[in-house]
Amino acid sequence: MHPELKHSFSVEIKVDKPIVVNATAEGGKRQLIAILEGEVSGRLRGQVLPGGIDSQIIHPDGTCQLSARYGLETSEGRVYVENNGIRRIPAEWREKLFSDDMSFFNLIPQEEIYFRAVPKFEVYSEALRWMTESIFICTGQRTAQGVSLKFYELT
Repeated sequence: MHPELKHSFSVEIKVDKPIVVNATAEGGKRQLIAILEGEVSGRLRGQVLPGGIDSQIIHPDGTCQLSARYGLETSEGRVYVENNGIRRIPAEWREKLFSDDMSFFNLIPQEEIYFRAVPKFEVYSEALRWMTESIFICTGQRTAQGVSLKFYELT
């Protein structure tokens, strides 16, 4: 039996402008991005709670390690999400990662951006227990105002 991926739910997140903590040619660019709000659809339905944070380090080679923490308010209860992953863009775009203007992401074909994460969930109701009983992966896409995430259950 081979494992398969089954789409479970999607999250559309609106974020604030990044706060750059440090940016050097040798060390990369560390930034914090506030999560403002969002929508949840699919097997889960609800809202993204304000107050989350996406902590990123963009390495000199252009690889971005992301670590997002945020809450969801769903019809079945609240969920705490810890989502850690990697984003990688084509080499010809990487130097732009170290500027303040990230609008160039809209010019890169989405299929050329690798954006994957492994979420962990804390749930506080029995109706959401299923989220802690399977392994999930997440794919992401940058949007004009934030990020679009799709969560898949490994069956």
